Amino acid sequence: MADAPERLRAQQHAFTAHLRDPAQVPAPPGMDPRRVAVYERLLFNNLLGLLSNGFPVCVRQLGEPDWSALVRHYFASHHCHTPLFTELAAEFVQWLQVQPELPHPALAELAHYEWVETALYQLQADPLPEPGDIDPLQVPLRRSPLAWPLLYRWPVHQLGSEDAPSQPPAEPTGLLVRRDADGAVRFATLTSLAVHLLTLIGESPGATGQQLLQQLAALHHLDPDTLAAPGAHLLQQFLRAGVIGPLPASS
Repeated sequence: MADAPERLRAQQHAFTAHLRDPAQVPAPPGMDPRRVAVYERLLFNNLLGLLSNGFPVCVRQLGEPDWSALVRHYFASHHCHTPLFTELAAEFVQWLQVQPELPHPALAELAHYEWVETALYQLQADPLPEPGDIDPLQVPLRRSPLAWPLLYRWPVHQLGSEDAPSQPPAEPTGLLVRRDADGAVRFATLTSLAVHLLTLIGESPGATGQQLLQQLAALHHLDPDTLAAPGAHLLQQFLRAGVIGPLPASS
């Protein structure tokens, strides 16, 4: 009976392969089909319920039948790297990003947009301290870990509504997602330039606002003098909202 563990492992693999894709993979011989069907329905419905609760706009965008078929495909084809239910949504979002074809062309972006709210709400991070009376043009800056600039091809904040566009617009959709001191996650639309500015601050903390605006102008082939006044106003707005702040001297 030295091969008993191997035979048990092989039977377990065959059983779980059937549970993941019952339409394509037969159940191991000798099992009661009714009992196997109970396990199959239980596992799939748990996953379907979890993802449906996490992505309600995606469900509404696709409709229940197409959404259920998508989750079935995910269940059958994807091998999760996490045992935690709280992290399954993130893996689902990552899986969508690499699919060659989806039932809606905006689905990967829409799912990411929906996931961001939960991810930011659960993020273990503190808001920036009050900045005091500073000039963001002259001091080294950093971006709050609770403020995420996002750029999408589709207007994801409009999808799922009756007037949602059927084609992506010519210009990308910029969004700022931030968690405020009261714990609420809020969204605001931004221009692509504003998203790029916040991205630069996050990627290169320690640059002054003036340096950042000069860098932004060079990257977008803009006249720095033209960008100076609106850029300074935008930095002040971000500062007052707690989206950016001065980099501590020790950093």
